[in-house]
Amino acid sequence: MKTLAMISAAWLVLAAAALAQMEMPKPGPEHKKLEFFAGAWTLEGEMKASEMGPGGKVTEHEKCEWMEGEFFLVCHTDFKSTMGNGTSVSVMGYSTDDKAYNYREFNSWGEFVDSKGSVDGDTWTWINDEKEDGKVMKGRFTMKITSPTSYNFTYETSPDGTKWTTMLDGKATKGK
Repeated sequence: MKTLAMISAAWLVLAAAALAQMEMPKPGPEHKKLEFFAGAWTLEGEMKASEMGPGGKVTEHEKCEWMEGEFFLVCHTDFKSTMGNGTSVSVMGYSTDDKAYNYREFNSWGEFVDSKGSVDGDTWTWINDEKEDGKVMKGRFTMKITSPTSYNFTYETSPDGTKWTTMLDGKATKGK
């Protein structure tokens, strides 16, 4: 038993030494593109009346900061709408395995959003599946960067991913 413990200890020492010699991973250029979203943002939009709820104003105050390592942005949001107020926590990153951006959000209404994203020039597009009353709908959130401190956004839904209906649109402005 003593020999087994000594062998295990030796392996642990060797593994620790190997890890100490490895260089820590560094964020790639895809991660750097997320820098645009770091900071404090105010989003103001107009929700369209639909079977999902009444129309009206939507306001969000969001603060996004890099997690240590700068692979992921962590965002905390307070929102107000005609459907009610709440908070959310989200994480944005890039998957080198999937070659896609990812966005995961959890809110105080008990909802969870898991989106895959892409960027084409100044336009970010996030796609997800939404479940409402047992039906699966596609969701698409599009962000068009209009300046270093603002973007316009649109949220659309579709039953099949081909015909889209606008549910929300507005503008986001970065604070100082």
